[in-house]
Amino acid sequence: MIFIHQPAVGAGATLLERRIIDLQDTIPEDTIWLDLIRPSREEELKVEAFAGIEVPTREEMKDIEPSELLYVEDGARYMTGRVLSKVSDAEEPGLAGITFILRGNRLVTVRHEEPQAFRMYTQRAGRSMGNGSASAASGEAILAGLIEAVIDRAADVLQLQGERIDRLSGKIFEVQEDPSARNTALQDTLRALGRHGDLISKQRESLVSMERILLSLSATYRTNKAPRDLREDVRSTLRDLQSLEEHATFLSTKIQFLLDATLGLVNLEQNNIIKLFSVMAVVFMPPTLIASIYGMNFKSIPELDLSFGYPMALVMMVVAAVFPYVFFRWKKWL
Repeated sequence: MIFIHQPAVGAGATLLERRIIDLQDTIPEDTIWLDLIRPSREEELKVEAFAGIEVPTREEMKDIEPSELLYVEDGARYMTGRVLSKVSDAEEPGLAGITFILRGNRLVTVRHEEPQAFRMYTQRAGRSMGNGSASAASGEAILAGLIEAVIDRAADVLQLQGERIDRLSGKIFEVQEDPSARNTALQDTLRALGRHGDLISKQRESLVSMERILLSLSATYRTNKAPRDLREDVRSTLRDLQSLEEHATFLSTKIQFLLDATLGLVNLEQNNIIKLFSVMAVVFMPPTLIASIYGMNFKSIPELDLSFGYPMALVMMVVAAVFPYVFFRWKKWL
């Protein structure tokens, strides 16, 4: 699909009108943003002919080499980043590659998923892009707005994950009397920590890719003497992004601490089980020894002729079993 965005002035503010076009339609010259979502080859060729660019393939967008993600070709600047998004209706969000192509005053975005950040930006831009005339809208301003929307969405995700981790922290250290419920809770906690850690790791990877784009834009704008307000916006967005990276690192460290604490509690539970078996072995060892002595098949065993020999042996076994148990309780080992 090809969505085009054209600037329009209304109520003293610049709006961004969005509409879809078909292959047989002509792309208007005043289009400043072309958004390609899961484009077919015919749609890619149509945009390439209109904008004078080369649309990268989905495989090329998956490269991790910086030279394949940030480069300039035929006067167009190509920037590929990764944004957290629902991928193929998966239960957990994944990272979707998005390519921003900036040429002159026109922006082209290529994506195969629909991140929440893009929907947030298009809704906001449809209401207002700021005061001024239609000339205030530009591909560079839209690019800055999209990156800002991605960072805002990342902040929301990290805040939500932080709240969930705080709730998990309280559950980990609360006292539960029922051993079976405690074991089940620890297993659920381990799974939840794994999911949160994976999501935060993906979000941090997304922030790193956006940071590369912002650093590249900052260097370009400084070299090309871009407008001061645009350079300030990029620097401000970069500072916000770096602070979010620090917060993501903090959350990752907290998850690692909670993971270590949970595994420590699991080990304690296992030690309690092993301790119980050890105590039972020690408790039954003396009675077993006594029973073994009187079970030996010797002809001359003095106690066998006693009328109270059998009760005496039973009493000896009970005392031999009770004494270790009482000793362990006295030492507070149980």
